[in-house]
Amino acid sequence: MFQHTAKERFLRYVTIDTQSDPNSPTQPSTEKQKNLSRLLVQELKAMGIADAELDEHGYVYATIPANTDKKVPVICFCAHVDTSPDCSGEGVKPIVHANYKGQDLVLPDDPSVVIRMAEHEDLKHQIGHDIITASGTTLLGADNKAGVAAIMDAAHILLNNKQLRHGKIRILFTPDEEIGRGVDKVNLKKLGAKYGYTIDGETAGSIEDETFSADAATVTVHGVSAHPGFAKDKMENALKIAARIVAKFPDKLSPEHTEGRQGFIHPMHFEGNLEKATIKLIIRDFTESGLKRHAKTLQKIVDGVMKNFPNSHAEVKVSEQYRNMGKVLRRHPQVVTYALEALQRAGFKTPLKRAIRGGTDGSRLSFMGLPCPNIFAGEHAFHSKQEWVSVQDMEKAAETMVHLAQVWEERS
Repeated sequence: MFQHTAKERFLRYVTIDTQSDPNSPTQPSTEKQKNLSRLLVQELKAMGIADAELDEHGYVYATIPANTDKKVPVICFCAHVDTSPDCSGEGVKPIVHANYKGQDLVLPDDPSVVIRMAEHEDLKHQIGHDIITASGTTLLGADNKAGVAAIMDAAHILLNNKQLRHGKIRILFTPDEEIGRGVDKVNLKKLGAKYGYTIDGETAGSIEDETFSADAATVTVHGVSAHPGFAKDKMENALKIAARIVAKFPDKLSPEHTEGRQGFIHPMHFEGNLEKATIKLIIRDFTESGLKRHAKTLQKIVDGVMKNFPNSHAEVKVSEQYRNMGKVLRRHPQVVTYALEALQRAGFKTPLKRAIRGGTDGSRLSFMGLPCPNIFAGEHAFHSKQEWVSVQDMEKAAETMVHLAQVWEERS
């Protein structure tokens, strides 16, 4: 049996506020993310990893040296330190609910926040586990500090069990994943890995080898201003025009009405005044043809609304965010095959291979030359006060990485 450290590490890490900021132009977007990153460097060095370092952009790089004479491809384990801007990450107070028996988890600092098995299906598989939640006023930060803790746990296990044979392993902790900038400044040459794995998934025993393809869109409406007392047949209110555009989005293309491999158009931000209004959206689909189809739908809606306002005009701008990593991973099948074998060795007889309705750092890393599927970390109810994680799932994630390192060594 391995001597696990994931629980203690996780409880330390979540108390450090690492929320990223989409409105900041800096990298990392918030300096406070480095507070956790500095701690991770200290802990890695305490394990004996002398080259652990934090660079000016907020990336942590470290090496677990090979202990085999075989020529094994260098693999990387990656997680992100930042938490979502969608929910406060300041003053997180983690609570351990030991030996979970299926009861509702009422969070003490706000009893209206209740985590119920009926609403969180994966809790059915957590009977007897130790569940960690926040206290009700913040998110927990399991996304992705569960992955950070699991990687640190796996490193501790590999360094303290010399009989476990493995090649060189690189560790990468990134900032700003939650705002889409997680790998903007990563130095892949310095990283020196051939294949990678993000540890940022949900259900225990799962691996995700596909993500959404993603675009961002901005609709800018230019209206016609006039004094409201003398506006008849003159004013064309940009806010009202933009509101009509949003109202035309079909329910069948909204996140709240889609699942599985269905894509969507999702307005995220709306602002403006009488003269100018802006709608910021995200467009998601598993195929690039689907993205193009949704973009055409958006343009058609805008054009249709604007016909009613002849003196106003609107622009639609679409920009690429990331693409489905499955396109890259299909060219490197062993990356997923070895992970499935590691999951089986960790006790998951039937691992779950699935597509994620979202993206990870691995999406962009794959297209940057580092094929990088996503392995579970046990995090659930992301970006919310109901976020939770199982201690045993984090430990299984660490075990999976240990087995994965061995599989790569054995197959080389």
